[in-house]
Amino acid sequence: MTGPAQRCLVVGLLVACCSNLGGCYYLQAVRGQLEVLCKREPITEVLADDATPAEVAERLKLVQQARDFSIAELGMPDNGTYRSYSDLGRDYVVWSIFAAPELSLDAVNWCYPVVGCVSYRGYFRHERALKEAQALEARGYDVYLGGVPAYSTLGRFDDPVLNTMLRWDDLQLVGTVFHELAHQVLYIADDTGFNESFASAVEEIGVERFLSSRGSDAALAAYRLRTAQRRALREVVASARNDLQRYYTETLDDDEKRLLKEHRLDQLATDVSALVAAQGGAQSNGTFASWNNATLLSFNLYSGWVPAFHRMYADCKQDLTCLYAEATRISGLDRAVREPYLEALASR
Repeated sequence: MTGPAQRCLVVGLLVACCSNLGGCYYLQAVRGQLEVLCKREPITEVLADDATPAEVAERLKLVQQARDFSIAELGMPDNGTYRSYSDLGRDYVVWSIFAAPELSLDAVNWCYPVVGCVSYRGYFRHERALKEAQALEARGYDVYLGGVPAYSTLGRFDDPVLNTMLRWDDLQLVGTVFHELAHQVLYIADDTGFNESFASAVEEIGVERFLSSRGSDAALAAYRLRTAQRRALREVVASARNDLQRYYTETLDDDEKRLLKEHRLDQLATDVSALVAAQGGAQSNGTFASWNNATLLSFNLYSGWVPAFHRMYADCKQDLTCLYAEATRISGLDRAVREPYLEALASR
């Protein structure tokens, strides 16, 4: 037995093992991964099927082009990732929880075998995620719960394109392919912010290169406008985050800190709304309905060090091989050294 059927059997055995252990968070995770793997079909077969909707076929052809480009031009692994398609029949593949104390920007971390500790916890069923989020809120944490259309298994499985990814426009879809593949280029344990910011920077660089290679001047101009808008949003959020970090560490009583927090988050919401309105609503899908410590953490994890990696890329004279090597070198530094180094890079 080979291929997907064999993988389904292996993961099914893991499900049975978890069941024998009495069930736990890992049981739902293994079951969810099993569903993703067992519903895979080779993209070539999906495209050859007359029953495949034309819109789905067009998006999958775009993924094929982006995947080939990622290997030839971006130095991404040449493996089975994004060579198959899974239709899960729902809008998100997982729902992730981010949490932080009421008066702190220190993320709650969850630790797992192999990948180490990360600043979020994912569930394949919304009701399970909601229950955990409510339990954390009851314990006094700020919590953010959001749907996730894609994730990476870091090359341990051949991740398929998911129907949840096809909800995005073409630029977001191509960007997600590059983002998730970047995790296979570099991923370090216990530093979610480093990993996600690196992948976000590679995503932006990759999409620009992809559009340039296709002679898509109008699309490239639109994407550069979009990244400039994201940069402006990052600056607004970073300002609020820095202010809150200062409030939380000052010698004030908790009630004073709560009042300062409330006012600053209200101001952040106002500033973001004004920015989105000025940009014609283009970034509305990248903002939150409400802000708290957890939403700030979620936003920062994916973008906090992006300016540092862009500076690294510029110093490498826009050579991706050099960027990967330098980022790998920095990843080997102790975190107490790595973060000030990245902060210095970002401020140049």
